[in-house]
Amino acid sequence: MSNKSSYSKPEYFYNRELSWLLFNQRVLEEAKDRTLPLMDRLKFLSITSSNLDEFFMIRVASLKDMVQVNYTKKDLAGMTPEAQLSAISDSTHRFVQEQYDTFNRSLLPALTKEGIHILSHYENLNTEQARYIDRYFVEEVYPVLTPMAVDSSRPFPLIRNKSLNIGAILKVKNGAEHNGQFRELYMSHTSKKKKDTNGEDIDFATVQVPSGLPRYVEIPCGEPGQKAFILLEQIIEKNIGRLFMNYEVLSAFPYRIMRNADLTIEEDEAADLLIEIERQLKKRQWGQAIRLEVEEGIDKRLLKTLRHEFKIKEEDIFKINGPLDLTFLMKLSGLEGYEHLRSPKYIPQPAKYLNGSANLFDQIRDHDVLLHHPYETFDPVVDFVRQAAKDPDVLAIKQTLYRVSSHSPIIASLAAAAENGKQVSVLVELKARFDEENNIIWARKLEQAGCHVIYGLVGLKTHSKITLVVRKEEDGIRRYVHLGTGNYNDSTAKQYTDMGLLTCRRVIGEDATAVFNMLSGYSEPAVWNKLAIAPIWLRDRFTQLIKRETAFAKAGKKAFIRAKMNSLCDPGIIEALYEASAAGVQIELVVRGICCLRVGIPGISENISVRSLVGDFLEHSRIFQFCNNGFEEIYMGSADWMPRNLDKRVEILFPVEDETLKKEIIHILDIQLADNLKARELQADGSYRKVKRGRQKKLCAQKYFCEQAVAVAAERKQSSDNKRTFEPLHSSF
Repeated sequence: MSNKSSYSKPEYFYNRELSWLLFNQRVLEEAKDRTLPLMDRLKFLSITSSNLDEFFMIRVASLKDMVQVNYTKKDLAGMTPEAQLSAISDSTHRFVQEQYDTFNRSLLPALTKEGIHILSHYENLNTEQARYIDRYFVEEVYPVLTPMAVDSSRPFPLIRNKSLNIGAILKVKNGAEHNGQFRELYMSHTSKKKKDTNGEDIDFATVQVPSGLPRYVEIPCGEPGQKAFILLEQIIEKNIGRLFMNYEVLSAFPYRIMRNADLTIEEDEAADLLIEIERQLKKRQWGQAIRLEVEEGIDKRLLKTLRHEFKIKEEDIFKINGPLDLTFLMKLSGLEGYEHLRSPKYIPQPAKYLNGSANLFDQIRDHDVLLHHPYETFDPVVDFVRQAAKDPDVLAIKQTLYRVSSHSPIIASLAAAAENGKQVSVLVELKARFDEENNIIWARKLEQAGCHVIYGLVGLKTHSKITLVVRKEEDGIRRYVHLGTGNYNDSTAKQYTDMGLLTCRRVIGEDATAVFNMLSGYSEPAVWNKLAIAPIWLRDRFTQLIKRETAFAKAGKKAFIRAKMNSLCDPGIIEALYEASAAGVQIELVVRGICCLRVGIPGISENISVRSLVGDFLEHSRIFQFCNNGFEEIYMGSADWMPRNLDKRVEILFPVEDETLKKEIIHILDIQLADNLKARELQADGSYRKVKRGRQKKLCAQKYFCEQAVAVAAERKQSSDNKRTFEPLHSSF
């Protein structure tokens, strides 16, 4: 048997970034799946594009920063930052090629077959269509555009991150050298112009494609039952000569730049974290260029200019055979009139363990409540805060907010509660990536309403999802708590799979109070009753639980671990899992995204299996099941098994102790581990393969949970008997 030190060898780990790229590859496989409705496939291809954008802006940007400062420390898989960048470049170029092969060879023909025509170039327009877009350009587009020439007195403009632009090479028309008094005056004060390889005077100009206008424009088709669209950049290209009178446009091509968007915040030196983050947000648009997308066949003179101005390397240039930025496909996938080309929209059902007509606090006092989103509606979480805001017996509401929707009903209820005289304390995490600006707006509104707002903690992100309601009742003060695996975002709650628990157990209420006291005043309880909190206690709790299974296995007792999470890349946790596997613990993992653990290593990970589920909903819940020699324990929480979650964030792990709810969660894991339609299993070589179904009945976990939720709701509606199916646990509270 291997000893402990052998579990940390680099060959036992897979690189985090390459593992994430494999996840995006799994999303792309959904776009390629011809058994899926066409519009669903467009949606998945759009997601791969937005995923890749964020990956470059954050992960690739961070690696480039390391290389620039000569940081050479290897990662857990033994790769230096430079080696990682090289591998990422090779992988992403292949991936982008596969994206556009899918778009051009599969999706476009399929759209055409359904009567949806996306014209690839303005040269393909007929006379009527050409006249239409010329008029559209003059009336809708031209007033918005700002063409920008580049010469000795007008430097290359700052190009915004992720914006779509058109670059043009211009030449003064013959006989037009002296047309226009302004130009003649201006040219007399400028230095010598650029010349191309033929010695001709040329100019460079650029114009941003307006983000406020629709990316794709419907144009006359002329055939009943058919629709035709052209992209906005094609309309601008066709009419670009109108922007540069007296010039001949030698070439015009779209381009798109990606910049470093990873905020660097010196929190210890920031007198006001809110002001510092606002200042850093402005820099995000102008960070270092790290990726340049251009249309395949771009004019060499134009590309040379872009390379020079952006100081971009050859390996960071992506020559695209198709429209840049495929995220527009998300909106196109919702095109009206084509419902038959997309999966039926699922409507979240009433919560299984709640009676919608009864008082929420009475029900929680009677029994713990399990919530399973989006199969069950997020309304109980919204109602929990709304009822608390209106309830005259509620004294205080405390909540952590990481990401919320743009029109959050929870924010409105918190503000109303403060206006109603209740004590409201809210920790708003300003450092929630790409939601910083939204969170700043909400934080200020909450303050204006009279809420006590905490702007996160120095050096840590508060990622936990917890709400505490303190209520005065006949028998004294009672604390009601919501704990969840996902954000308090009523919008994404319809798209992400998450779990929640509503409880008023005394010991959890005490812990919840301690959590908020720790966040607002840095005080720690002497002991925690039930909750495990990162960054101090959670790693030890997970390690202890894994080691306990290891000890049981060595003693010949029952031992297994089953867990579901978004990512697994913490070396300490992985080494503990290897040790458990080597001792005989059966370990089944459902990891949606990054997984740095390798399976199938002889004597090390032969007892570990890993699967990933990619479906209509984003798998986001974190669930952990430990055998404990037959006395099974179930935990849920906000943390993945990642260093940032265990060491650099405030996270909460909470137990589920109601026996009926435990069985429900175990059933959920059973179904996820039995999925044979959307599941892909990690192989020993690091690749993922679809699960072989054989003669087994088809099972899609997400579809199963949708059908079960609908069936439960229908049964409840038909039955007048809404008695609970499990006994109250009053003695536990």
